[in-house]
Amino acid sequence: MPLTRREFGRSVLAGVATTTLAGAGACSSSGGAAAGGGNGGNACTLYPQQTAGPFYIDLDLLRRDITGGKAGTPLSIVVQVQSTDCAPLKDVVVDLWHCDAEGVYSGFDGQLGGLDTTGETFLRGTQVTDADGIVEFASIYPGWYPGRTTHMHFKVHTSSTTEATSQLYFPEDLTAEIYSMPPYDVRGPKDTANAGDGIARANPAPLAMVTGDAASGFVATIVVTVA
Repeated sequence: MPLTRREFGRSVLAGVATTTLAGAGACSSSGGAAAGGGNGGNACTLYPQQTAGPFYIDLDLLRRDITGGKAGTPLSIVVQVQSTDCAPLKDVVVDLWHCDAEGVYSGFDGQLGGLDTTGETFLRGTQVTDADGIVEFASIYPGWYPGRTTHMHFKVHTSSTTEATSQLYFPEDLTAEIYSMPPYDVRGPKDTANAGDGIARANPAPLAMVTGDAASGFVATIVVTVA
């Protein structure tokens, strides 16, 4: 029998809650989001709240493909949202945004190299979860900028007044592989490892579970539990 999208998410994410930055175990926090997908007591442990950073824009960009014409290794991002009893949550709004291969965000001036991307909306988007609590974005693997490891930002809105904000991270070996290829290779290796990122270390989050290859693209999957 074919897996439902929820069953697929759980099968892929069986190890996510035990794979965290800097080797830390899945840990609780007082925030309103959690990472699920592990076994036993790790199934719905709290996903650490982390800063939205300076590049969040509250836009109404309901779309699956957020690439915006940017070059890079294809990456699909699957986010499953569930309640504290691990039931999938339908009709929850998920925002996702990240930098391009050159470490530049859309919508801001004063970017790396003096770039001004005001008015642009690449690599930003919003989706609403389906009956299995799942959204999927089509994008590219994010680049890096000084002082931060490779990451993406997300917000989960369960109502007009309630949201969970955090970031997702990637395995170091995968990042090194991708950054050795165009268009990332022109900038060389990132200057900050997962273990050296102050934001990531302050409240360690599980690494995304990533499958696929450079030729066909990658899929990064996380489960986020909201209170």
